[in-house]
Amino acid sequence: MPDATQRAAGKTVLVVDDHDATRQTIARMLEAGGFTVRTASNGVEALERLARESGEIDLVLSDVTMPGMNGIDLSYHIREQYPDVPVAIVSGDVSELERSIIGRADVPFIKKPFHAESLYSAIREAMKQSS
Repeated sequence: MPDATQRAAGKTVLVVDDHDATRQTIARMLEAGGFTVRTASNGVEALERLARESGEIDLVLSDVTMPGMNGIDLSYHIREQYPDVPVAIVSGDVSELERSIIGRADVPFIKKPFHAESLYSAIREAMKQSS
C-alpha cells in the first residue's frame, strides 16, 4: 500500500485559515507529506483563489471560525461553484451546534491540534468522498 507521500503526489491543497501561524504550520505539514500547498486567509480570498486557479486545486482545507465567511459557509459555496473540489474542515473549538452543522454538510472534520497522519487521513477521506 502506498504511503501518504505517494498518495499525495500531484495533489494541491488550498489551506484557509485566518491565523498566519496556524496556516503556515498546516502548510508545512502538508508539504512534508508531499502535497503542493496554496493558502488563503479567509473564505472570500479562498473563493477568489479557486476562481483564478480553477482545475489546479484538488482539495480545500478550511478552518471553521474566520471573520466574514466561516468555513462551513465556504464549504457550501465550494460545493455549489466547484462540485469536484472536496472540502475538509479543521477547528480547535467548535460548539455542538457547529459540529452538527459540519455533520450535515457531510465534510470530514479534524480537531486541532492534530498530528500529520491525522491530517493526511482527513484529506484522503475527503478525496474519497468526492470520487
